Amino acid sequence: MTQSTAPRPVGVDELRRAWHAVQDGQFRTREPLPVRPPRPRAQTTTGEWTTSEPVLPVIGCAGQSGTTTVALALATVSGSARVVECCTATASGLAAAATAELGRGQNAWAIGRRDRVWMARTSQVLLGPDETPLPDSSLAEVDLTVLDIGWEIGQVMASGGWIRDQLESASSLVLVTTPTVPAMRRLEMALTLLDPQKIAVAVRGTHPRCWPKALLAALGSRSAAAVKNGPVVAIPSDKGLLLRGLDSSPLPASLLKAAGNLLGHTAPGIHHQKGPQT
Repeated sequence: MTQSTAPRPVGVDELRRAWHAVQDGQFRTREPLPVRPPRPRAQTTTGEWTTSEPVLPVIGCAGQSGTTTVALALATVSGSARVVECCTATASGLAAAATAELGRGQNAWAIGRRDRVWMARTSQVLLGPDETPLPDSSLAEVDLTVLDIGWEIGQVMASGGWIRDQLESASSLVLVTTPTVPAMRRLEMALTLLDPQKIAVAVRGTHPRCWPKALLAALGSRSAAAVKNGPVVAIPSDKGLLLRGLDSSPLPASLLKAAGNLLGHTAPGIHHQKGPQT
């Protein structure tokens, strides 16, 4: 049995001395904690971004849906292209994807390359889409720019800025999701914020014809229409990619084939360039 010790009774004289000590200021206080200066926030990006090549935004509807993998695969099968990763530096999926790191370009973008694909990822910690710097304009000419948008779509549309401008002006958009009920809810929300006529859906995993009835029954009206009318492209899962993420290894042939099919459902001007791919 645990024994407890009764508190020692405090006499009136001791309480009186303590009160007089408080009145005279004769007591100790804790040292105040040091005040950390606030982290300087990145500046809100202003200005417009224009480019001569087609721009294809790729938007993830749920976490771990493979958005960056799909974006890189689309750039790879298109030929000469670049991927601009729009997210904070701590959330980058391209950190190990380059076969050659080329240092920093304009506006604090870290530049890398693999075969004919240029890659740009920000080197800054950002708090929102409106802090994402304008893409580097010093790269060589490319046939396609793929925007890998890592921000939540509602946040992008509410923040404004050049990323939102690209979503509104792009001739085609790709939404990436997974065959789960929560991810389908997120897809439904994205479809209410964007123009469904411009959207192709990429699903990591099985095609809708293989989905369980419970998942099909959980679809909202817009996502059900997207599944029924398409285009919906199944993106095969790869155990190696799931384990290690994107690195300098060649992308699986099955992934590139699916990316070529997905690219074929986008607007004219974005097309599949046949040839060697890595």
